[in-house]
Amino acid sequence: MRDWKPAAYKKYNWIVRDADLLGGKLAVRGTRLSVSFVLACLAEGMSTEEISQTYGPFPQEAIPEIMKVASELLDSQRTN
Repeated sequence: MRDWKPAAYKKYNWIVRDADLLGGKLAVRGTRLSVSFVLACLAEGMSTEEISQTYGPFPQEAIPEIMKVASELLDSQRTN
């Protein structure tokens, strides 16, 4: 299991999706943080430094990809 690496999600470097990590939720590579959790933290006003201090090392470089994948998913949803 040491060589296990979660599968990249589409063309993203920092976003992964694997059934063995967080039940298949989109997650940030190298962490156990889901994309939705990071977005919720940011929406509550946490900085990336606060996320790192509270939940462990967090790659700040992942933020643009987190925002992009969220916008793509929202655009793909049908709204009534």
